[in-house]
Amino acid sequence: MSVNLMKKVAIIVAGGSGKRMNSTLPKQFMLLKNKPILMYSIERFYQYDPLIEIRVILAPSEFITWEKLCEKYHFKIKHTLFEGGEHRFDSVKNGLKDLLNPALVAIHDGVRPLVSLKTIANCFDLAEKNGVAIPVLELKESIRRLTVDSSECEERQFFRTVQTPQVFYSEIILKAYEASYKDSFTDDASVVENYGQKIFLTNGNEENIKITTHVDLLIAHILIDNLYDI
Repeated sequence: MSVNLMKKVAIIVAGGSGKRMNSTLPKQFMLLKNKPILMYSIERFYQYDPLIEIRVILAPSEFITWEKLCEKYHFKIKHTLFEGGEHRFDSVKNGLKDLLNPALVAIHDGVRPLVSLKTIANCFDLAEKNGVAIPVLELKESIRRLTVDSSECEERQFFRTVQTPQVFYSEIILKAYEASYKDSFTDDASVVENYGQKIFLTNGNEENIKITTHVDLLIAHILIDNLYDI
């Protein structure tokens, strides 16, 4: 099978709420500079490959809100909406429905609008070779492991922080998501690892933060002025 000819799909998971922002507006709909956060995340994949199939996962109750936002901000990039589930695992599983093989499938957090085109390319290129690729960063801070009654220092060179997009051969990710949900499934790589697949790492970008708090949003406003000509 020639993976060079494989279809590319981006599943953008945006089913979160605004709880940690103390807001009734879901964080993916909050404005970053001049438009909703989610629109930047979608644009990044379109800029990487205008032919990529984009699937956006939202809570069903937010479909109309999103459609109104697309109209208000004249957002025209083609994408298909899928319903979110109880857990992120369920949401991704919904987004994988009716996926045609073969394909390279990227799964990305909708509130990571500052992912670089280089990070996206790194992930697709490595997954094309090995079937699985996730972007990671080295730790800068010292870390400690909690014990029952204390804590102990860990060597940070043996740890990485994990980002998205995480990219997989379609046959791998589809098989992996046949599993039943577990609390240990913190991201798609953990689901694929549970299936028995080796995980391959590539470089992410530091600006690719996940916007979950007001501090994150403030940082994103500073970063976007230096990363985008908007």
